[in-house]
Order: sequence, then C-alpha cells, then structure tokens
Amino acid sequence: MAPDFSSAASTRRDWLASTGGGFGALAAAWMLGCETSANAAAAATAGQRAGLHHPPRARRVIQLFMNGGVSQMDTFDQKPLLDKRHGEKVDFGIQAAATSVPGALMKSPFPFRQHGESGRWVSSVFPQLATCVDDLAFLMAMASKSNVHGPASYLQNTGFVLPGFPCCGAWISYALGSETENLPTFVVLPDSRGLPYNNMGNFSAGFLPVTHAGTVIKPSAPVPIADLTPPKSADYITDESSRDGLSLVQNLNRRHAARHPDDSRLEARIHSYELAARMQLSAPEVLDVTRETAATQQQYGLEDPVTAEFGRNCLVARRMIERGVRFVQVWSGAGGPSKNWDNHSDIPHELPHIASQVDRPIAGLLRDLKDRGLWEDTLVVWTTEFGRMPFTQGSTGRDHNGGTFVSWLAGAGIRGGVSYGESDEFGYQAATGKTTCYDLHATMLHLLGIDHQRLTFRHNGIDRRLTDVHGRVITEIIDTA
Repeated sequence: MAPDFSSAASTRRDWLASTGGGFGALAAAWMLGCETSANAAAAATAGQRAGLHHPPRARRVIQLFMNGGVSQMDTFDQKPLLDKRHGEKVDFGIQAAATSVPGALMKSPFPFRQHGESGRWVSSVFPQLATCVDDLAFLMAMASKSNVHGPASYLQNTGFVLPGFPCCGAWISYALGSETENLPTFVVLPDSRGLPYNNMGNFSAGFLPVTHAGTVIKPSAPVPIADLTPPKSADYITDESSRDGLSLVQNLNRRHAARHPDDSRLEARIHSYELAARMQLSAPEVLDVTRETAATQQQYGLEDPVTAEFGRNCLVARRMIERGVRFVQVWSGAGGPSKNWDNHSDIPHELPHIASQVDRPIAGLLRDLKDRGLWEDTLVVWTTEFGRMPFTQGSTGRDHNGGTFVSWLAGAGIRGGVSYGESDEFGYQAATGKTTCYDLHATMLHLLGIDHQRLTFRHNGIDRRLTDVHGRVITEIIDTA
C-alpha cells in the first residue's frame, strides 16, 4: 500500500503560508504544483540527462575566478631566461604595454620548485596548491583578445568582449536545468570586498531567459542574500497584508503575461519569488558552516583571518554543489587598482598578499571534494582574465598581458598532472598549444555532456553559442580511461 503523504503535505502548506512575511504562500503554491505528480521531479531530471549530447563526466562545476590578471611567470610559468636577462631592455614593440612604457625585464622575485610526480614548477606563493599539482591539468598558453579588464573579463566569462551576452554559468543553467528546487541553479560568491570588473555583467543571462542569471550570495555579509526576508523594522507586514498584496500581484502578473507573452522577465520574477520562499528554509542551513567539523573548517582556513573570507566561500561552494547547485563561481579580488590580482606597482608585496588568501582554501577544497566522494563528478576550473608582462611597470610591478596566461582544471574527467601548451621563453606570448576562452568553455561543456556547437539560442536572427564560431575541446587534458 502506498504511503499517504496528504496530511503531512497539508501541514507543510499551512505552516509555510503563515510564515516568511507572505513568501510562504508562494512556497505552498509551488508545492501544490509539484505534488500533482509524485514522480515529476524524477521525470524532469531524467529528461535533462536524456537530452545530453553524450555521456557526461561531470554533473556540476566550481569555477574559481582570480580577478585582475594573475602573473603567470610569478606563479606557475617558470622562465629561466628572465633570471638570466634580468634588468635588460628588450624591444617588444610599440604596442607591448597596455597602460605604461615597457621597463626592463624582471625575473620573478619568488623561488620556483618542482612538485609532485609530474614535476610541475610552482612558485613559493602557492605552497599548498603545489602539493596538489598531480591532480591538476594546466593550460600553459591561454590567450585573450583584450588586455583591458572589462572586455577581458567579459570574454573569459561570456565569450564576447562586449556586454549583453550570457555567461558560461547561465548557458549551463539553460542547458541542464537544476538538480534542486530549493537553491538556485547558478550561484555567484563574490569577494567580500566588492564585485569584480563589470559588476553584475559577468554573471548575466544576456538574451537567455532571465531565470538563468547568477544569484549573488555573500556568505560573510550580515545579510548574505538580499531581500530574502523582510527587515525587522517592517512590523507592518502581516499575514493578512501579505496575502492581499500577493493576490494583487498575481492579478497584475496575469494581465502582464497576457499582453507580453514573449517577455521572460515576468516569469523570472515569479520564479525568483517562489525560489526565495523555498530558500527561506534551505539557505540558512547551507550557509551555516558551523555545522562542519572543526577539522573541515580548519582545512579551509576559517580560523585564520587571512584565509577565512575566501575559505568560507570555498566551503559554501562545496556545500552548495553537494545539495544540487549546478554551477558555483567563486571570486577572488574586487574591481579596482588594489585588493585583487592587478599588480601594477609592487609584485613582491602585492602578489603574496592575495595569493595567501586563496592558496590554503583552494587546496582544502580539492582535498575535501575527494574525501566526500564528489571528485569524480565535480569539475573545478581556476582562471583569470589575462596574464602580465615579463618587463617592469614602474619599479617592480607588471602591466596587463593578453598574450599568455595560465588556467587549470581538476576533477571530473580531467587527467591530473599534465599540461598543454607553452608560452615563449619570456612569457610574453603563447608559443605552442595556444588556447582561448572558447576552448576552455567547449571543454567544460563537453565534460558536462554538451556539444558546444549544438548548444544554441536563437537571438536577433542568429543561432548564438557560448563559443561563438570558435572553440575546440582540449582532448589533451581529458582522461580517456
């Protein structure tokens, strides 16, 4: 005999309808819709998986974005020639520098050592990540079309240098849908000090339905999710006023939908209200990292003021993908000339400062994914918008360089301990195995079971793609076993 959930469901609906300043009524309505079929969620999930272009290696993605332009020759791309010719002037051409007059060649101020069985060279700014190199696949010759932060950030996130295009997380949300009804499909965890260049533009759904835009959550802020619950000062919000307000809104929504059937913003707004109602119950739990063991919290560096903020974001990212969030983007560095990876003036002091904030938490995340059985189907991507120059800007800084930079991938379907591509002997331009954002995105989609050439959306008479008309899957870093 099948169990009878009708009483329990009714109790949940009644309770939700009387809580949350009226949001509970939205959750109750959503539950009524879901309960029309006991197998609705399972059928939807099965349909999503059946619609994939090929068997996936990954179910979800954590992207770690280092905002500002990480210096490749001071982190992962050792250049002995810079040591040998330190202080010399080399003519790289009149257009070499983005914002300055090229100075003399500058060797890295940080010692490099080889690590792991793969022998990967890593500088001293990443002592913890250096212990993980045999799990990482490095793209050593990535390149960007732009050496300006705004366009380059758009490019690395959306595949275009101009605003208005969907970012990678939005495309993945559109393609695969959600694995949970209680949390967003695509979550953005920005640096606690502020948003990156382009602000919300990096997380936009562009011309895709608005529901696929990133939901910004700030785990360390006093109010992590804006407007999720009424402020304490709003004592005028009562159950009765909420019901009356919702009834009015529903009538207005129906009228607007009838007049504008092609406008996705209304659907997105309704979806966001319903999701907000459900998140009133689920979000406090997922953001409560005190539920983790002391050992886990220490692994992410939560006890250390240097690593606590970024470590919390990494731990929340793991908790979210564990609960069905499809794509989590974790940012290091706010927009502007300081507090990020944009080290124009003083590489010896600026780079170690921000690298120390992320080194331990990222290594902790990688180990934690393994310990929890999430490694095999979670893709981790570490990237930045461009690299930096081999010569000085001012005394000991480095200018922007779109010619070459480093990214790495790990986890689901990735061959650990390998690298692809190589920059020239100065670290100025990609020399062999050049890759771009299009190749990175194509590879990410491939590992999720999606053919990047077949994932399209008709917009203004064009079948748009995340990879535009470019991109190839970087098979050299994919595990074929």
